[in-house]
Amino acid sequence: MYSVIDIGSNTIRLTVYHVQDGQIETVFHEKSTVGLAGYVNGKGKLSRTGMDRAAESLLRFKRILTNLGIENIAVFATASLRNVTNTDEALSVIEERTGFRVEVLSGEREALLDYIGATHFMPASDGLLVDIGGGSTELVFFSDEQVEKAVSMPVGSLNMYSKYVSHVVPTKEEREHIRRKVLKELGKLDLPERVCPVICGVGGTARATGKLVNTRKKLPTANRVVYLHTVDELLDSFRDDSRDTLLPILKSAPDRVHTLLPGMTILCAVAETFHSDTMIVSDYGVREGYLLTEVLHQERRSDPWQRR
Repeated sequence: MYSVIDIGSNTIRLTVYHVQDGQIETVFHEKSTVGLAGYVNGKGKLSRTGMDRAAESLLRFKRILTNLGIENIAVFATASLRNVTNTDEALSVIEERTGFRVEVLSGEREALLDYIGATHFMPASDGLLVDIGGGSTELVFFSDEQVEKAVSMPVGSLNMYSKYVSHVVPTKEEREHIRRKVLKELGKLDLPERVCPVICGVGGTARATGKLVNTRKKLPTANRVVYLHTVDELLDSFRDDSRDTLLPILKSAPDRVHTLLPGMTILCAVAETFHSDTMIVSDYGVREGYLLTEVLHQERRSDPWQRR
């Protein structure tokens, strides 16, 4: 049995896996919605309260793993600790309180692990992978089962909510601010100029978007295909903080009631840029990529980068 803990900007997630004869099976998930990005001040510093909240969640996970007798534990952090100015202090506090040594992934490494995890379980030869987290968004362009470009930009569902949204549901004007911010950040990156009709959606925003679409369209819960014009239509239908507006989100993703719509706005801006019309939602991503490469050391491709 192996466990991987992912310290994200919005949630901290624990996944336990059973590995046998090269087969990986997910045993169970557990998560804490901590919202670490909300504990970062204007100078980019994570507060001691934020560090303590992270440590408390990790200690809860540690008790679960101890009770189950699971000793193979790996812990990593993404934008939650990568994008703050006092990363070393946060790592020290967390290790002192929990005993966990946390690895902080670079944005490029996070994107690559997203790709390795997603395509290990759902092979794909060409396309664009998108992982919209709380504090960053990762993009991976791939062709012929090789990575062309893996990048991260510092816009996520939680930091966009914190910066631009005044209540729970973003107004049309607030969504436009988020859209422009995403397009501005995309413009700073040296990205391939290509059309990507299909997006592989990885992470909590993609899964929650899929659940919301399935709920509103009365589709089977197992459906993993999301037409992106539907996401645009849903965003336009959410106009205020009324019960009728919030209830579908609360039914689909209650822990994302304030971050889902900003995340969907980011998704639509990416889709607009690369002329994408469909998203296939993957249940796998960075944690599975980390398990394969850093824990099991059996990366599906010895070199996933495109050779030039």
